[in-house]
Amino acid sequence: MYNQEETDMHIQRAARAAGRALMLAGGLLAAAAQAAADYPAKPVTLVIGFPPGGGADHVGRVYANSLSKVLRQPVVVENRPGAGSTIGASHVARAAPDGYTLYLGNSSVMGSDSALYKVDYTPDDFIPVAQLTTGPMVLIANAGLGLASVQDLLERARRQPGELNVASSGNGVITHLAAVEFMQLTGAKLMHIPFKGGAAATQSVAAGDTDISFATAPSAKAAIDTGKAVALAVTSGQPSRLLPYPPIAAAVPGYDLSNWWGVFAPRGTPQAVVQTLFEATRKALDEPAVRQSLAAGYEEVTPSASPAAFDEFARKEGAKGLRLARESTATAN
Repeated sequence: MYNQEETDMHIQRAARAAGRALMLAGGLLAAAAQAAADYPAKPVTLVIGFPPGGGADHVGRVYANSLSKVLRQPVVVENRPGAGSTIGASHVARAAPDGYTLYLGNSSVMGSDSALYKVDYTPDDFIPVAQLTTGPMVLIANAGLGLASVQDLLERARRQPGELNVASSGNGVITHLAAVEFMQLTGAKLMHIPFKGGAAATQSVAAGDTDISFATAPSAKAAIDTGKAVALAVTSGQPSRLLPYPPIAAAVPGYDLSNWWGVFAPRGTPQAVVQTLFEATRKALDEPAVRQSLAAGYEEVTPSASPAAFDEFARKEGAKGLRLARESTATAN
């Protein structure tokens, strides 16, 4: 038992400790607020989970170059490819939440990654900052099949169930998920043939080794230009401003699946920094030269209304991607 004097002494010590803790917390909060106010005070890194030269890399580098002018700080692109882009995503999820390490991602980081790979992150480890672009895929067919429309394809698939095959750039990736959604909505039975990359998949269609593919637009265009593949439709729910093909939805109501790219920050990034990045991104995307460069890669600039709007969109798209990824694991051969 303490006497009154000892009790008073312990109370005073506890009060001083609490005061020091409050001062420390206040100092940390003040430092964080000041850091957010000074943002950006050094170069920013944009991590891309794919190798240089592809569609994601093109979007990321055009965006980074424009963003650096708005922020008045270098925005350095860092390619960290591998494991379906999850290596890059994992790196950003573990990065300091200060706005200096960002991720160029799509719906996979918001859902399907967890169904296809052993990852050490969840969608909640990221803050969706802003959407950049949307790009529909193109349904192509080998010219020798004599198909001219989605309806032709459906009639052929019904006459020959399981005989037509569909090439993709790999199990569970967006070009495979597009085929999974098509089969789910139409009841068509297609044999899936995965390749290591979109170029190889579309080349196989042009060569006649495979029948059809839901290809990214640049890869599809390369196959179409050979004259050995034809375009049947785009995968977006509405006609594309950049591609002169009808939407699959005209023949398959409800079909709507496009690839998109957006910017993500690690969880815990201050809201003030997120808002700064969002506003800077809007300005970066508003440059005519940026829109023109992205359109050359068949990417349409589709800026978000706010970080909250992009968060809602990204999570909804992530849930859809997760559903299709789970279904794809059952249909992958």
